[in-house]
Amino acid sequence: MNRRTSVKRLESHSFSIKASLQMHNLSLLPTEARNPATESLDGLSTLELVGAIHEADGEAVAAVEKELPRIAQAIDSIVARLEAGGRLFYLGAGTSGRLGVLDASECPPTYNTSPEMVQGVIAGGDIALRGSVERAEDAAGQGRRDLEQHGFSGKDVLVGIAASGRTPYVLGGVRYARELEALTIGLSCVPGSLLAEAAELGITPATGPEVVTGSTRMKAGTATKLVLNMLSTGMMVRLGYVYGNLMVNLQPTNAKLRDRAGRIVATVTGLSNEDSVALLERAGSVKAAIVMQKLGVHREEAERRLQTVRGRLRQALDASSASRA
Repeated sequence: MNRRTSVKRLESHSFSIKASLQMHNLSLLPTEARNPATESLDGLSTLELVGAIHEADGEAVAAVEKELPRIAQAIDSIVARLEAGGRLFYLGAGTSGRLGVLDASECPPTYNTSPEMVQGVIAGGDIALRGSVERAEDAAGQGRRDLEQHGFSGKDVLVGIAASGRTPYVLGGVRYARELEALTIGLSCVPGSLLAEAAELGITPATGPEVVTGSTRMKAGTATKLVLNMLSTGMMVRLGYVYGNLMVNLQPTNAKLRDRAGRIVATVTGLSNEDSVALLERAGSVKAAIVMQKLGVHREEAERRLQTVRGRLRQALDASSASRA
């Protein structure tokens, strides 16, 4: 047996010991520990109670702040995959799975993305969004099968989400994704977790013990939601779906969105709301309307210029300015 083989076997053995400890002795996980600050929670006044929860939420925010470099790295890596034709998948169970599905489902109405671009997959299927399917998280093989059913490929990105960092369903999906050489990101709240080790990139806001022992829908859930907000928003900004802080890729499909789209065009172009709405009707999209007015071109030319820069409005406008300089 050569040295490299020995080292690999030793690492595998160490991982197996760690896996056994995390899988079977949950009391060792910080997310399952008892919080000394809230041991008398039921004896507090209601105002003191909500104060304790609010203080704990601040701890979640602070934990996310420490992970900002890794979150930024994840965003850039996701964008590179999406620009090459890949998709983003969130995979989780229970609260983690619901948060992933929520973030994915908000992308089409906010940024006019296709439903396939960002997808949320939850253990137990859609029924688990409203009801409890607790045993589903223990099936490691189901994580792989669910990804297979969604046509997951090596071009894609998988964000595995598990507050404890040891959910078998999520670990099974991440290991399958790595077999395909897809980009894998592990989002958990336990430093050095199995998920952090299994994924190519780990994001680990260490939120510690919960206000109510083991209720990871609280601090861990808050931290997870914050990270997912950053991942999807940062990704959309980098892909050019945002101009300044305006969601210029939205499609005006209802009264609220038509009003918002008109206000966006008015803000960027300086036109009146009435003229902006009229321009938007001719242009067919917010971006095309802005390019038409700012550059004095017709709809077809505006769409051509946007297509040249993959829909990035700022680049379309800057390219025209540079050509005139």
